[in-house]
Amino acid sequence: MPLLNTKVSQAPRVSVIILNWNGWKDTIECLESLYQISYPNYDVIVIDNGSTDDSIEKIKEFCEGKIIVNSSFFKYSQENKPIKIVEYTREEAEAGGGKESELFGLPSNKRLILIRNEKNYGFAGGNNVGIRYALKALNPDYLLLLNNDTVVDKEFLSELVKVGEREGKIGAVNPKIYRYDEPKRLQAVYSKVNFSGGRAPVIGQNKIDNGQFDFERETGYVFGECFFVKSKVIKDVGLFNPNYFCYWEEIELCMRIRKKGYRMLYCPKARIWHKVSRSSGRIIGFKEYYSIRNCIWTVRKHANLLQKLTFVFYFPLVLAWTAVNNPSPKILKAMIKGVKDGVFSYAGSEMPRLKFCKPSN
Repeated sequence: MPLLNTKVSQAPRVSVIILNWNGWKDTIECLESLYQISYPNYDVIVIDNGSTDDSIEKIKEFCEGKIIVNSSFFKYSQENKPIKIVEYTREEAEAGGGKESELFGLPSNKRLILIRNEKNYGFAGGNNVGIRYALKALNPDYLLLLNNDTVVDKEFLSELVKVGEREGKIGAVNPKIYRYDEPKRLQAVYSKVNFSGGRAPVIGQNKIDNGQFDFERETGYVFGECFFVKSKVIKDVGLFNPNYFCYWEEIELCMRIRKKGYRMLYCPKARIWHKVSRSSGRIIGFKEYYSIRNCIWTVRKHANLLQKLTFVFYFPLVLAWTAVNNPSPKILKAMIKGVKDGVFSYAGSEMPRLKFCKPSN
């Protein structure tokens, strides 16, 4: 029987985790699109990563129906407003919550769990808070980490679940990702990892979608914009490394997933649209520093000896090319610091586990 015709209790439960940092306008557009999907059994968890722009108040106003979201991707609906909110501090959430009974009986699109982090823990640390909470309090079959600067197709979650349910060894899935500003232009479909060159090539980038990528296939890693993973996999391999903060953290986690024998797939029928670099693009040198440092950490942790030797030769050429094309003194300074910290302050071996969860067989 198709997923859309099953009872809610028969559909796998999905915890959708959305990280917000000073981006409430993007977040409420993402939420409105998410609350209009067809899939019947999901919980929405918004993690506020220490915002200073009144994000929490604005998200609450949206849930009360006081802010109308205008978007070219959907028509705003008042039918599910007000949305019931259960709110936690980070400490309360990581202790397992406790107010979930207040949401019992409500459909997925009329409930929201809001967690307030006291500071910005980055993509890795912030999402780890949501993952720990979800696994303790909600017992989901799947976790979906969704960027707040995305909007989603109504069928995207149904399609991701269909692929995930196909076989036990499918551990994680990513959708087809389009550019928000050019809805028919692709941002990413699937990926590769090239440790020898210190690169993680994205396939399909900036191409117009003419159906040339309408086939499932293995992917090198699952994109952080929409990271759909089985809960049992996270229990098995552990969380994101919080020392990464952001960039390459999903690649490092996917390397652990692959080493455990799980498959990672690209699902072309699941579609989302992404606003590129809405957070990191605000700070000059931010992306360059974390990308370089975390790339070096990941190579040190997961590459074989030949790949490491090749990396030592080729990566300086990649850096030189980047420096020539980005002559800003701030960017160059960030790149140099990224190399220094990647080599001399290695934290790539620290892989946080879920102490309350035993690894799956």
